[in-house]
Amino acid sequence: MHVRDAVEADAEALAAIADAPSDAMRGLVHDRTVRVAVEEAAATDPNEDVDADPDDLLGFVSFDVRGDTVHVTQFGGTREAAEQLLAEPLRFAATEEMAVELLVIDGEDGLRAAAERAGFEAAGPGPQFEGKATTRYRVEEA
Repeated sequence: MHVRDAVEADAEALAAIADAPSDAMRGLVHDRTVRVAVEEAAATDPNEDVDADPDDLLGFVSFDVRGDTVHVTQFGGTREAAEQLLAEPLRFAATEEMAVELLVIDGEDGLRAAAERAGFEAAGPGPQFEGKATTRYRVEEA
């Protein structure tokens, strides 16, 4: 598995993973830090992000900073990809000496497991999202 920056051409694949409109995911790529996990390439290609097959995307994570906390705004994909991708905001937060937070919709056990394996701890209930309860996860100064 290889992690790289997301590009606009990834919007369709991101939309399929997130069950969101393609236009929203295109905006996400432009407005946030977005990293994607892809199948390992057979050879290192400097144009891999341009030529990538959207079907090779295994997952993604988007994050931004508000105040003194890195907020994971969305993540998804296979449990293994999500777990590896969560290392990206954690690494950024460690460099900046910040905490990291994310929300997991209750019942999304694969994402919950990925968050816990990446070092996040449940920090109480989060806000409802589209009528669904969430749990807030946090890592203090990653």
